[in-house]
This record gives sequence, structure tokens and C-alpha cells, in this order.
Amino acid sequence: MHKINLETLETSLFWKEDLKSYSADDYISDFKFFESKDGTKIPIHISYKKSTNITKDTPLMLYGYGGFNISLTPRFSKSHAAWKSQGGVFAVVNLRGGSEYGDSWHEQGMLLNKQNVFDDFAYAAKFLHSSNIGSPKTTAIIGGSNGGLLVAATMLQNPDLFEIAIPQVGVLDMLRFHKFTIGWAWESDYGSPDNKEEFENLLAYSPYHNVQENRCYPKTLVTTASRDDRVVPSHSFKFAARLQELQGCDNPVLIRVESRAGHGAGTPKSKVIDQISEIYGYALSEIKG
Repeated sequence: MHKINLETLETSLFWKEDLKSYSADDYISDFKFFESKDGTKIPIHISYKKSTNITKDTPLMLYGYGGFNISLTPRFSKSHAAWKSQGGVFAVVNLRGGSEYGDSWHEQGMLLNKQNVFDDFAYAAKFLHSSNIGSPKTTAIIGGSNGGLLVAATMLQNPDLFEIAIPQVGVLDMLRFHKFTIGWAWESDYGSPDNKEEFENLLAYSPYHNVQENRCYPKTLVTTASRDDRVVPSHSFKFAARLQELQGCDNPVLIRVESRAGHGAGTPKSKVIDQISEIYGYALSEIKG
């Protein structure tokens, strides 16, 4: 963490976490732009270990959120570092729907414009693959909550782009989300299923309603928590069951349920470590075979 002198604009180190097994000098972070489907320039952060020989065979983890005016700013993550320490590339996409470029950026990814977010995420993968950073066979996509919706919708629309999809505590039934706990408050970003035009837009991308029979989808690990009172676990249960029923190939569809835990905040560190270890370990083992 750095601090800035607002008079001179000079920065200096304020705080640094001491991790004996990690040295920032061993890693690289690149900041690039790519064109989405409609030509909009989308920023992406790409980080990896300097010693990694990046090819089409490199494990690639792609993360995004894209909603509710939330920015994904650069930060240090132990879990991301763990992925990179195993020879993987971790990429974070600044999708529309966030606040990275103000209200307009948010508005371009909400309500009737929500499809832009899924297109941005898919085109991020295409950009990386065309840059010889991984390939569909080595790519995992991951996101939580609204990001779980992102992962599921993008995977269903582009099943050949990814090897593994990990929607975490996702909003996956877009026609009934407003009927449970705090779901009604999300209508500002998603729209209302009780409005005809918005209903049709929601139906067009709702993960639960867009699983097609006998189509081969990526290996999928759905995660939820038994006491999630924000995005109720029925979203994940229903989606996993439907995908298991209609999956058109041998790719597994798994669900991981964290007992006595909620949406994420307040989860004991021991459970977080177990969860990350299992999820990242699963993805890496499937990619590397």
C-alpha cells in the first residue's frame, strides 16, 4: 500500500505485507486494452510469474464482475499469487457495468445493456488466446455473486471458449431473483421480471433458462453456501441440477456447498483457505490433466 502527497504528487510505501514465500520482484503485471464485440476498448490486467513460459498451453484464470457500479482496482491477492506460483496467468477484466470510467461505463452494462458485459468477458478470452496466452483448453473463468451470473451466462453463450467455469454464489435464475431476501434491490441493475420488456431481456440471458439440451458445456464447478441470505442457494442448486440433466458430453458438473457459511463476508479464514485450495486445485488439475 502506498500513500500520496497531494501537494507534490509523490508516492511512498505506507505498508507492505510480509510474505516469506512471495516476492513481488518475481512477478509481472501488464495493463492492456482489447476491443469488445461492439468495438468498445476494454481494459484488462494480466499478471504472471516472470519465470513462466507463456504459451497456448499455459493455465489461464479469467476473473470479472461487471455490475452495480463496482470497480475492480489493482490489488494483491494471496489466492491469485498461488495460481501464478504454479505457472498460471491470472487476468482481471474491467468490464462494463462497473464504475471504472464513470456513470456511462456503468450504464453500458446494466438493464437492457447487460449483454455487453458477457460480450466483454468472452472477447477478453478471445484476445488472450489470440495473444498466445492460453487457449480454450487451458482457460478457467471465475466470478462470484453478480460475477457468478457473468460466468454462467458467458459460459452458456460461448461453451467452446473455456475448459472450466466456476460460478460462485451466483444469481442464476433471472426471472425469480427478486422474490427472495434482498433480491428486489437488484432490479436497479438487472431490471424487473414484472416489466415485459425487461422480462424478455432477462429471459434472453438467464443461466437457468438458457441451458440447451445435448450441448457440450465446459467442466463446471458451482459453489454456494448453506446460509447465504443474499443470493439464496436455490439459484445454484437449480442451475447445477439443470446443467447436470442436460449436459451433452462427459464434462462433469459439480456443486460445492459450504456449510454454516454465507455469501462470503464473515467466513472464517480456515474455511476460505479450504475453499480456495479446493477450487483452484480442481481447476489446475483439470487443465494440466
